[in-house]
Amino acid sequence: MDTLRTEEIAALALKRVNDDRYVLASLIFERVKELGNGAKPLVDMDIKIHKLPDIAMREIAEGKVELTSIEDRE
Repeated sequence: MDTLRTEEIAALALKRVNDDRYVLASLIFERVKELGNGAKPLVDMDIKIHKLPDIAMREIAEGKVELTSIEDRE
């Protein structure tokens, strides 16, 4: 997945949430909050080099973060 362009990663992430852009945006937002509060990335990306939304999008595209995993914490 390292060789994929941003558009391709976004397309994969969108497929993971049944092409619902609102759900994807909400999921990215929640994951960025978690990463900002000290959660470790679930993908091999350095928080000091990459932007948090890019890390969150990659996690979603790879299936490491799903909507149910965040809903369960509330």
